[in-house]
Amino acid sequence: MSSLGRPRQSLAWFARSFLSWSALGIGLALTAAGPIRAAAGGETSPEPETRLPSEAVPELAAGAPRFFKICRGQTCALCAVASCYVFDQVADCKCEVKHGDSISLPVKAVCDVNAAGPANGYMVSTFSVPDAVVAGGSMALYTCPGGESDGAYAQCDGGLCFTSITTAPSFPGFDQPLSAGQIICSCPITAASPDSPGFGYRIAGPYPCQADYFRNCRSAVTNFRTGTTIPVGAPTGTARTLALLLNGPPVPPLNRCPSPRSAD
Repeated sequence: MSSLGRPRQSLAWFARSFLSWSALGIGLALTAAGPIRAAAGGETSPEPETRLPSEAVPELAAGAPRFFKICRGQTCALCAVASCYVFDQVADCKCEVKHGDSISLPVKAVCDVNAAGPANGYMVSTFSVPDAVVAGGSMALYTCPGGESDGAYAQCDGGLCFTSITTAPSFPGFDQPLSAGQIICSCPITAASPDSPGFGYRIAGPYPCQADYFRNCRSAVTNFRTGTTIPVGAPTGTARTLALLLNGPPVPPLNRCPSPRSAD
């Protein structure tokens, strides 16, 4: 486990550094292009379809694409809406197995490593838009507001997943055995800091929106302790930015649940 821990932590550090910039730059432009319409009870309607705003074009052209690599036509693990069990400060996440195009940070040549996976009993976690959070789906992206959220979440881009686990009748932390379309991926954990202002981060949860789900933004519920269940997350704006880089405009309408205290 320790030999795998160092590269995962290195990848997580790089992801946090770049994705924080993404949320502050491109993510802001994309969010501004798609205003929220408030609904009864504080719930929001899905994000409207948006095209790339003209002011974001220089940022995309100058920076974002070179930080990411599209893996074309590969079988990989998608963990964006996964639930994870913490064991010894690593998150073991129950992810979906998908085939098609996805996107990832190019650190450690993720696409090349994943391409060699089928012959060697593993695959790599990458990103594509999960059907569950697109309008009409049963999940949404919950915004944990910056400047006050101190919860922990798994950051799974580049996480390693081992196919041998799929034959196991059970796995620690999960009540049900894995189905044919699921796999366990080991992902580094990010701890949010309430002392760091910004756009916060997003985690996936049930839709329609449930106010009590925001408890997962607090360290009393989501943390590094063994036995804790945490969601996968990313800085606010990341999902839409990656969706745009992967598929181009328009970004599909996504279910969102902003915190009453956030400026989402």
